[in-house]
Amino acid sequence: MAGSKYQIKMLGNNKSFDSCNEDHILNCMAKGGVSLAPNGCHGGGCGVCKIKILDGEIETLSMSKKYITEDEKESGFVLACRAIPKSDVEFEFIGKPQCKRVEEKKKYGFV
Repeated sequence: MAGSKYQIKMLGNNKSFDSCNEDHILNCMAKGGVSLAPNGCHGGGCGVCKIKILDGEIETLSMSKKYITEDEKESGFVLACRAIPKSDVEFEFIGKPQCKRVEEKKKYGFV
């Protein structure tokens, strides 16, 4: 249902926040004031925001197969920047090595 609000919970730190108008989990975290998420390109190409969905339903946008294999996708792994909640969701961060572009941004204080 468009515009529905869902509760999103990050396992391991008891942080939770609301979904935000069909936006992906990473943006919802930022809008909810939760700044614990590693982030990079916001387009599914760097793998920094890799998570595992433990409970709930999501819609997944395109992601780089370099960071999320088909087997991982079937096991509930996604990139937070490409996962749109469709119910209440519980997840945990997994993370991946950062791409060079993200490392360069951090070097100069952009991330």
